[in-house]
Amino acid sequence: YTNTDNPFGDGKLLNTFVWHKKLEKQGLTHLPDEQKKKMIKQKQESNKIELAKVKQQRLERERERQQRDEEMEIMQREKEADHFKAWEDQEDKFHLEQAKLRSQIRIQDSRAKPIDLLANYASSAQEGAEDMSGVEMHEPYTYLNGLTMVDLEDLLEDIKVYMELEQDRNVEFWKDMTVITEDELHTLKKIAHDEVCIIGRNQLSLFRMTLLHYSGVKLTPKLLALKQKIIEKLASVVMLDMNEQLSSGSSVDIGYWESLLSQLKAFLARARLRDRHQALLQDKLHKLKLEQLGENEGERKTAPDESSEEEENIEKEDKVTLTEGDLELKCMEEFDEVFQIDLPPGSYSPKLLRLRDLPPDVVLLDPEEDTMTIDGKRKLLTKTGDARSGQEDAFIRRAKEGMDTQEEATFAVEANLSHQLSTQVFLWADKYRPRKPRFFNRVHTGFEWNKYNQTHYDFDNPPPKVVQGYKFNIFYPDLIEKHVPPTYTITPDGDSTDFAVLRFSAGPPYQDIAFKIVNREWEYSHKHGFRCQFLNSIFQLWFHFKRYRYRR
Repeated sequence: YTNTDNPFGDGKLLNTFVWHKKLEKQGLTHLPDEQKKKMIKQKQESNKIELAKVKQQRLERERERQQRDEEMEIMQREKEADHFKAWEDQEDKFHLEQAKLRSQIRIQDSRAKPIDLLANYASSAQEGAEDMSGVEMHEPYTYLNGLTMVDLEDLLEDIKVYMELEQDRNVEFWKDMTVITEDELHTLKKIAHDEVCIIGRNQLSLFRMTLLHYSGVKLTPKLLALKQKIIEKLASVVMLDMNEQLSSGSSVDIGYWESLLSQLKAFLARARLRDRHQALLQDKLHKLKLEQLGENEGERKTAPDESSEEEENIEKEDKVTLTEGDLELKCMEEFDEVFQIDLPPGSYSPKLLRLRDLPPDVVLLDPEEDTMTIDGKRKLLTKTGDARSGQEDAFIRRAKEGMDTQEEATFAVEANLSHQLSTQVFLWADKYRPRKPRFFNRVHTGFEWNKYNQTHYDFDNPPPKVVQGYKFNIFYPDLIEKHVPPTYTITPDGDSTDFAVLRFSAGPPYQDIAFKIVNREWEYSHKHGFRCQFLNSIFQLWFHFKRYRYRR
């Protein structure tokens, strides 16, 4: 724009604006124009400097705020990392407890897997463990006998899971079991593929016999330490010899040395487990002796001086490590002294019964056939871990028909009725043994998409599942009165109003059995899956709970 050509109509557009009123107020109108311009220029420079300072302060504040935000973010991340680490530790602890609980349930139900027995042994072998029931007479690696390649591979995966869950506990035990399991798996693979190495068999046999000689003899602690040194020395010599041959350019039988190295590792693992097992057996024997003497002192009510002398003698005896034969002999002598056994010879022999003295329903068995039958059942139980008969399997298959396994889970929460069942008197107890029936139950769970759940949840983040029904299958194959169907009754639970006790009664020879269920109203319509029938010696009770819908 120019003074003549501008949209504002200002003829002095290009001239410098002078605020005359302000100058008059400040009393500066008498100053020349040059001095006024100089003052204005100085004012502008000071304003620029002040603006630069303000800008610098603003940038400094922003940088400090950003630094504080970064520090807060780092602190928040560290706090979240600590919280996540604690949550991970808690989750690992929970999974470990659940794994141990599953193992205990499988052991109680006689369907234990090798990993269950090994985990029970490891927990019993920990220092300070009060319950040493998992420590048995045989070594832990004997649980691998009779396993197939698939079982050994599954066992290796289970051992890895336990090593991750237990972290720093029982590390040496699980490592030794891993080495032994891998050796057994390698042997089975060789046998399966007919690739047994023949080269160097004499040297391997000699080495194997040497290890067996040094690891199989029952020795005192000093000799056990010497045996361990000999085995380690032999292993170091073999490894050094192998390294020398490999470093030199001479011809080396790789297959022989690899097989020798694998056998050496497996034998060392077995030797360590055997030594530890012997020490655990001695600790268990010591605890049993103390418990027996404590019970005997309570019965006899001996004087404090005598009990203290006995404890001192026990401590002195425990300090001297004995062999297994001496321990058994001394234990038997102390057992005889404690209980003062003075019985005539032959008192333990069973009395001979005549045929006319036997009840009419007794079945006589041949000892040889009975032994063969028991051995067959033991082998079947060792291989499969399940002692159920074919009839029970057929019952379970029949009970599974028509069940949805995706939305249902096994339900076996049996209610405690010991105070009620103990008062039952059975007139048929002399002929039929009272027992509880077997059962196969399922609990039906699902989502309830009410208004609240529809508002706060979706299909990607579903609401928690709730119990929607049950399916009870009770087996009564030996029921005496088969024409009388079993019955059920519902009683409220005394501990909580949210639960009830569902009790089944059938008659001899079966006792009543009860389960703790959710206390809600049932849906008795067959369209909603209700079933109550007694067919093929199976009593089925299937029901769902009513769903209440909100209506305005």
